Amino acid sequence: MFNILTLNKIAKCGTDKFDAAKYTVGDAVENPTGILVRSAVMHEMKFGADLLAIGRAGAGTNNIPVEKCAEAGIVVFNTPGANANAVKELVLAGLFLASRKVTKAVQWASTLEDTADMNVAKQVEKGKSNFGGCEITGKTLGIIGLGAIGRKVAFAAKALGMTVVGTDPFLSEAAAKELEGTCRIVDTKEAVYAEADYITLHVPCNNDTKGFFNADVFAQCKDGVKLLNFARGELVNDEDLEKAIASGKVSAYVTDFPNAKTVKMDGVVAIPHLGASTEESEDNCAMMAADELIDYIENGNIKNSVNFPNVAADAAKKVCVLHKEGASFPGTVLATGTKKGFGYTILAGDADAEAVKAADGVIRVRVIG
Repeated sequence: MFNILTLNKIAKCGTDKFDAAKYTVGDAVENPTGILVRSAVMHEMKFGADLLAIGRAGAGTNNIPVEKCAEAGIVVFNTPGANANAVKELVLAGLFLASRKVTKAVQWASTLEDTADMNVAKQVEKGKSNFGGCEITGKTLGIIGLGAIGRKVAFAAKALGMTVVGTDPFLSEAAAKELEGTCRIVDTKEAVYAEADYITLHVPCNNDTKGFFNADVFAQCKDGVKLLNFARGELVNDEDLEKAIASGKVSAYVTDFPNAKTVKMDGVVAIPHLGASTEESEDNCAMMAADELIDYIENGNIKNSVNFPNVAADAAKKVCVLHKEGASFPGTVLATGTKKGFGYTILAGDADAEAVKAADGVIRVRVIG
C-alpha cells in the first residue's frame, strides 16, 4: 500500500484516481509515499524516508522547498496549463477593472441611500462622472511571458479588439507559430514597455525576476500605463510602484497577490488570489497532479517535474535512478535526462541496483517491476 497525504482540500475527482486497493489517501496518513498540496507552506516540514514525490495542484511551487527535495531524491511535480483558462479569464476581468474604476464605483454606490433631497437614482446620475474610464478596444496589450496563460490571454485580447505584443525568451517554435496573426513577438521586454498601454506579467518568480518591475522599468513605460500582475506579487517592487502611481506613470495596478503595502494602496485593485479559484481549475489541477504521482510511483515515469527532467520508459522491469548531473553508474540506459544540476536515468531491469546505489552522485534508486 502507498500512502498519499493531502495538505489542502483536494478535489474528489483527483483523490478518486488513486486505486483504493493500492493507496490510502487522506490528511492524516503517516509515512506518506506522496503528498498532494495546493497552497500549504512546506518549507519547515520534515520529510520521511518513504516520501517519493510531491504533487502541487497548481503551477507555482514557491511554497515547496524544491531544491531541498531534489537533494533528498523527492520529485516535485506541478500542473502547468491546468488552471490556465481560469487565470486567463481573471486577467480579462483585470483589464476591465483597470479601465473602468468599477471597484471604486461599486463601493461608492453601496453607500448611497434615499434622502429627503435626493433619491439613489439621482445621486447615481450626479456622481457617476467621478468614475469615468476608457475602453480596451484599439489599445495595445503587452505580455511578458507567453506560456500557457500568456498565450490564452493573447488570443482573448486580440478577439476583444486589442493589439497584442509579447516577449518570451523560452518560447518554442511551435508556440510562436501558434501565435502568428495574434501576437507580434519581440525580442526584448524593453520593446514591450515602449509600446504597451497595458502590461500583463506571466513569468515565474525566481532570483532573476524578483522585483524586476522597478523604477527603471516604469521609466521605460508609456505614461499612464496599466499594469496587471496575476503571476506573483514579488515580481513588482512595491516602493517603486507607489511612486509610479503617485506620479501618474502608472494609472492602475491590478494584482491577484496583495500584501500589506499594496492592499490599500491608492490606484491598486487588490484581488485575493482568485486566479485558479474555479471549480473547473481545481478539478483539472487535482486530476493532473494525481496522474503525475501515480505514474511516477507505479511506473517510474516523470512528467512536469520542476526539479528533475521528464524521463519515461516502457519496460516490465526497470531500475530508476535519481542522481546528480554527471554521475556514472553501471547498467543499460533505457532513458535519461538532466535538469538544473540533477539527472534521472531509467536502466534496464537487469542492472545491479546495489552497485548503482554505491556510485558517486547517486541520490536514490528504485526497482520497479
